[in-house]
Amino acid sequence: MSKKHIEECVRNSLEGYFRDLRGTEPDGMYDMLVKAVEKPLLEVVMAKADHNQSRAADWLGLNRNTLRKKLVEHKLLKS
Repeated sequence: MSKKHIEECVRNSLEGYFRDLRGTEPDGMYDMLVKAVEKPLLEVVMAKADHNQSRAADWLGLNRNTLRKKLVEHKLLKS
């Protein structure tokens, strides 16, 4: 799957989100979208990295401590 395809999936999902709102104004969309994308991203990357946080952090371009914080935020790791 290419970056372009991922962008298209996100764009289509957002169009559907606005359709579902039926004219109601959205609120807090940025945080909603980041959380919706970040959790499955972390789940998949951690699984592919055999739950090796250092490797996953490298793949994601994050500091390992930042990754740990995000894993705890999404309840993917106990603090």
